Parts: sequence; structure tokens; C-alpha cells
Amino acid sequence: MTLSVQFLSLLAMIGTGIAAGAFIDMIGTGTAHAGKKSIIRRRAAWFEVIGWILIGSGTFYILFLVRDGAWRIYDPVAQISGMLLYATFFYRPLRLLGRVLLMLIVKPVWFVIHLIVSLIRQIIRLVSKLVALPLRPIVKLFRIMAVKLFNKREK
Repeated sequence: MTLSVQFLSLLAMIGTGIAAGAFIDMIGTGTAHAGKKSIIRRRAAWFEVIGWILIGSGTFYILFLVRDGAWRIYDPVAQISGMLLYATFFYRPLRLLGRVLLMLIVKPVWFVIHLIVSLIRQIIRLVSKLVALPLRPIVKLFRIMAVKLFNKREK
């Protein structure tokens, strides 16, 4: 293995450490901002375990691309140093990027989805009221007749 391949794999492992730190931070921030009774908050440990499994799978995939899956003793050190780099230098810029993406992409898409669901709900309510309007006199007449027909007669 040449020195350039080793350096490339070291940089790749540092990069996966930075990505792992950002991903785990994203999961922690998401669960912290969820409602106190939400299913996300109640299942936070599961989300974190699934996150770590995804990080491990992604790291192995990067290792597979760079070195055909060969693992070296300095790989965990490189990943931990990448996580520490995220915590010291990349924390604020990536959080800012996350807030910008949230404001520019996620919230408008969520608004459009919420608007479409609200419109469909209002249309269903309108149609049900329009169907119920002509049936209202028939139902009222049936109730009056049912009371008269099925009423017990006392002697």
C-alpha cells in the first residue's frame, strides 16, 4: 500500500468521523426538540442505536471503496479525531447549515404538505355537509316515526 493511499484512507476516516459526529448531533438535536410526549422522544435510544449502525455501515462502505475493506489500527483513532474536529471546528458551521436547510427546504415543504392535507380535509367536510343536508329531513322524519311506532304502550 502506497503512502498516498494510506493518507487518502486516513483523510477518509477523519471525514467519516466528522460525518458521524454531525449525524449523531443531528439525532440528538432532533430528539431534544421533539415534544415531551412524542414518539421520537420516547424512542430516542432506538434512533441513536440505528444511527450508530448506519454510521458503522457507512464507514465500512468508505473503507471498502478506499482500501477494499481493509481495516487498520489507526482507523478508529482517525474517526475519533474526526469527531473531535467536528466538536471543535465544524459544529457551528454545520449547525448553521442545518438551520438554513430547515428554513429553506424542510419548513416550506412541510407547509405545502400541511396546506394540501387541510384543503383535502375541508373539501371532505364540505362534501359530507352537502350530502347530509338533503338527508336531514328524512332522518328527522324517521326518528319521529320510530318513536311513534316502537313506543311501549302502557295499559
